[in-house]
Amino acid sequence: MNAITISHLSHMLSSPSPPPPLSTAGASSVAISAPAGAACSGLIPRLDIWLGRSASWARSLKIKTRGGAESSSVVSTIKKFGRRAVLMSDMGAEEEVGSRPLLQVQSGEELLLYIRRKVESGKLSPDVGHKLEELYYNYQNAILQSGNPNAHEVIRANMAVAFDRMLLDAEDPFIFPPLHIAIREPFDYYKFGQNYIRPLVDFRNSYVGNIHLFQEMEQKLEQGHNIILMSNHQTEADPAVIALLLERDCPRIAENIVFLAGDRVVTDLLCKPFSMGRNLICVYSKKHMYDDPKLTEMKRRANTRSLKEMALLLRGGSQIIWTAPSGGRDRPDPITGEWHPTPFDASSTDNMRRLAEHCKTPAHIYPLALLCYEIMPPPRQVEKQIGERRKISFHGVGLSVGPEMNFQQVTSHCKETEEGKEVFSQALYESVTRQYNALKSAIDGNKGLGASSDSITLSQPWQP
Repeated sequence: MNAITISHLSHMLSSPSPPPPLSTAGASSVAISAPAGAACSGLIPRLDIWLGRSASWARSLKIKTRGGAESSSVVSTIKKFGRRAVLMSDMGAEEEVGSRPLLQVQSGEELLLYIRRKVESGKLSPDVGHKLEELYYNYQNAILQSGNPNAHEVIRANMAVAFDRMLLDAEDPFIFPPLHIAIREPFDYYKFGQNYIRPLVDFRNSYVGNIHLFQEMEQKLEQGHNIILMSNHQTEADPAVIALLLERDCPRIAENIVFLAGDRVVTDLLCKPFSMGRNLICVYSKKHMYDDPKLTEMKRRANTRSLKEMALLLRGGSQIIWTAPSGGRDRPDPITGEWHPTPFDASSTDNMRRLAEHCKTPAHIYPLALLCYEIMPPPRQVEKQIGERRKISFHGVGLSVGPEMNFQQVTSHCKETEEGKEVFSQALYESVTRQYNALKSAIDGNKGLGASSDSITLSQPWQP
């Protein structure tokens, strides 16, 4: 993440008007000018999705030609895309997720045939077609591995929705702004992501550490305070895993958390539909800042814009922001093959802390541990090229949070500023590592709830 001095943000933070809440409701009609005779009907569905508005709101749009005549293409377009989309959950229950008609296929074979015909017609590149087929087979194998009695229907339904969203983006790419708000209408991308990842999680062998601290966070959010989660990062599915494990006891956190997201999850065709269902602050990772020296300065400017958006969010209060100070996903040890949280970057940790403190709104920093690499492991080494292969499996996952950490208390013995940065960052990292090891013992070591300790209480909140 690009560093931005606190003084650069002071003029924004002194602005009298707070940023809008994370909501897409309450929009009034908008007039849009278009050239006479323009084919507006193909534009409106994507415009509606980009703005994150409901179909009823879209009906109030008035498209005018340069001559001033109103077009009825909006209403006809909404009617055309008015059917409800259905997605299969892990238990086979149907969830409504949107209004655009999805791929109507009766089997997985028919779905794959559809992709192959797209490639043969030249509407889809062979490389993308191959990646979609590979994704299908990997997802299929993982769901069959789970023993789900409705496995074949779950595979067909979920992959049909996923391919529909990916093909839609291939035709008309979605561009993420610096601050992206989860798109819930007319298609619910959040619910789509939840239900796609849900059947990959072995809930019988999954655990949450210190659920009482997550409940404490929700209380602080209700009081208008901000929460900063300093976390390790394991997979592209991290946001869904967090939400799935917390959706019952802490729904406010599950649905409203804002993620600092690297450029890969907002540019990769296979990942973008899932990212569209999350609240994101889009940044360029330090690990990829210099992949192309010609783009380095552009990336720095983009990061500065994103950090300004985050500063405005924090000033408004009641925000929970997730960040990975390591700068990327964890990778296995090249010698032992063991997975561990990647060490935190002290400058990234300190920049986030100072930004939160400078916003004046009370802020609380918590160390968060995630263990979920098995369900969607990243490449064993960092890759520069966008479009990695997706490996998928059915496995238990874990999430744990440690007690709040106060910078002044942790660094009271430090004499130098730089020493304080390192000490605080290391304290956060050590807490994350302790929690990660407890989760690993519970899940991979088969100790279950017995892996709890004096400071880490494991539970399964979804159990009755």
